[in-house]
Amino acid sequence: MIISRTPLRVSFVGGGSDLPSYYRNYGGAVLSMSITRYIYLSMHKNFETDGYILKYSKVETPNSRSTIEHRIIREVFESLDIPGVDFNSSADVPSGTGLGSSSCFTVGLISLCNAYLGRYISRAELARKACEVELEKLGEPIGKQDQYGCALGGVNFIRFNPDDSVSTEAIALTQEMRRRLEANLIMFYLGGTRSASAVLVEQNKNIATHRSTIESMKSMVQQAYDLRSDILNDVDVIGPYLHRGWILKRGLAQGISNPVIDDAYSRALRAGATGGKLLGAGSSGFLLVYAPDAAREAVCTALAEYPAYPVGLDTMGSCIIYSD
Repeated sequence: MIISRTPLRVSFVGGGSDLPSYYRNYGGAVLSMSITRYIYLSMHKNFETDGYILKYSKVETPNSRSTIEHRIIREVFESLDIPGVDFNSSADVPSGTGLGSSSCFTVGLISLCNAYLGRYISRAELARKACEVELEKLGEPIGKQDQYGCALGGVNFIRFNPDDSVSTEAIALTQEMRRRLEANLIMFYLGGTRSASAVLVEQNKNIATHRSTIESMKSMVQQAYDLRSDILNDVDVIGPYLHRGWILKRGLAQGISNPVIDDAYSRALRAGATGGKLLGAGSSGFLLVYAPDAAREAVCTALAEYPAYPVGLDTMGSCIIYSD
């Protein structure tokens, strides 16, 4: 039995600039953080060695790799020549809620399969391989930030270069900075799940046809560069950065926000939050809020109808937590 654990992520600023339609022309950058919410994947040899038992949101029992319905599992199993196995997936939060779960799953699966085959793979290579599977082989209309944010662990400045290469830089927070960051961040589950694809398809289109979208994206990328240094002077700057980034993001495509999200965010600000954003592509999922000091309790009271979740910093990234 082998078990992999891969953290989900929250993105602070720069989201969307990791789309190839943008970074290949202008270069992109994000600043994101791996969190202590995980996807766990396990695998062991199947008693029926010629077939597969695959348990995720449904159960599959295909006789061959080519008949696996789950596109990511099929692609990874075929590329790595995984024989008959019993596979299981479980997660701390639902998929489609803005925490990068699809790419987190891909990263964890590649890690798990390499460990099953007795191969070492670095976290940076995990992220690169996950991008290859999702963007190149499966043609998903997504970007590259989630794969790196989930694979690496910690707080990272991630740069997407026009030549398709990715550069990463760990943000070295002190223990006191980390404590304050974790104390002041809260996620509120507004409900619903969704695929990011529809929103991202429109955003890709707007990048190609709307000059205003490109200018907003450039401002969001500059935020990532600025926050990279400003956060080391005062982590509380994250609040205003999140607020400015959310204002910019709302204009990138229809469906990113809605009246429920706008109302929740406005109430959080009135209660003392200094900023926030909806995580992921938009329309549903988790609202991330920065509420310093006494504002935390006031914001939780103002949004009492929504489940509140603490935000912890994961420093390990994707890893194998059990092998026997």
